[in-house]
Parts: sequence; C-alpha cells; structure tokens
Amino acid sequence: MTRLSVNVNKVALLRNSRPLDVPSVVNIARLALAAGAQGITVHPRPDGRHIRRSDVGVLLNLVRSQGVEFNIEGNPFHEFMDVVRTSRPDQCTLVPDDPAASTSDHGWNLARDAERLRPVIAQLKTMGVRVSLFMDADDREMATARAIGADRVELYTEPYARAFGTSDQEAVLRRYRAAAQAAVSNNLGVNAGHDLNRENLPTFLLTVPNVLEVSIGHALIADALEFGIAQTVRLYLDAMRRGKPA
Repeated sequence: MTRLSVNVNKVALLRNSRPLDVPSVVNIARLALAAGAQGITVHPRPDGRHIRRSDVGVLLNLVRSQGVEFNIEGNPFHEFMDVVRTSRPDQCTLVPDDPAASTSDHGWNLARDAERLRPVIAQLKTMGVRVSLFMDADDREMATARAIGADRVELYTEPYARAFGTSDQEAVLRRYRAAAQAAVSNNLGVNAGHDLNRENLPTFLLTVPNVLEVSIGHALIADALEFGIAQTVRLYLDAMRRGKPA
C-alpha cells in the first residue's frame, strides 16, 4: 500500500508567527506517527520561514525512534546540502523552487538541469540517502532522471488537483499514468505530492499505478484544524485504502 508522509511545514509556519514553541512541530509529528503515518517530510528554506535547521535534528531523532522514514525536500543549489549532510535522511527530494517562492510550483527541466544535478545526486547516494526528483508528469523525462542517478521521482500533482472534478480530469490523469509507467519502466520508484487531499487522493491512486509514497502537508494540516491531527491522519489513510486497486 502507498505510504503517507506528513509534511509538517505548515505547523512550523504557524509556530513561527509568535516567539513560542506553540504549536510544537515535534509533538504534532509524534501524534501523526502514532495515528499511523509512515513518515515525516520537511522542506526547509533559506529564510527559515517555517521549518528551521534546529527542527531537523529533533524530528530526525523522533522518526528514528519510531522506525519510520524522514524525507527532506529542497533545492540543492540554495543553502540546502549542509542540512542534508548533518541529518542524513532516508530520502532527499530535490525540488527546483526559487527561494522567494511561496511553494513549489514546477518540476525539474532535465534538458537544462541534468548535468548540474548529476554530481549532487552522486554525493547524496554516497551518504546513503535515497534520491527523489520533483518532476512534472512528463513521461519523456523519466529515462534522463534514471540516467543521472535518481532512485525515485515525485510527481508534482497540483495540475491534477486543479483538474479534479472538471472535464480535464481524465486527460490530466492519463499524463500522470503515462509518467508513472515510464518511471517504473526505467527502474524508478514513484512518489507524488502537492495539493493532494482527502477528496482527490483515492481517484489519483486508483488511476496512477505503483505510487510508493504521497507527501501531504497543506490540506492535511488544514483538515487537522477541524478534526485533530490523529483523526485526520486516519481519514487520509482511509482515503488511501479506498484508492488501492482491487
């Protein structure tokens, strides 16, 4: 079954609005794991507007004690690699976001970026870190992702979320299915994330094959304001079960 990694960035964003440790990022992560989440994701940025470097070590200790996975996302060309070197996460998801961007909004263009990513990927793999590349749903890019050393791709799912429930949904899902199939054909694992929620997640998983992990933050934390973090995680796990092919 697809694994759920909870992105706790939005918890940190709320905490950082006051000079307090409330809400506690670590306590929210602990509750999410106790409710059944199989991993924790963070995306530190150079300006420290949500996850801080000091959070990374504490969260790493938590996930190690629970025997689950720690995924760190970020742009390797913007003050990111030092965080990875000191934490050695299970997975590093490389994302081509601009430091000023409010959120990630596109995948890598490997025609342009492949050769500068290649040594970064090699360095991460020397550390024993699994490498995932944040990618648009373009089946033509998957062979290159594998050729430069990636272990997985994370399909950027905002275009699917925008199309969900519209006349464009089926056409968009066909692109994601083709991209996932091309990834598997090139011996890449498939992750997915960005704007997935309880409503659109089952359809995505039923249509797009071989998704190993979804990383969900914004919608899940928003739902937690209504349902509480533990119940919300259980609701997402149920949505994922409904997305499991028979």
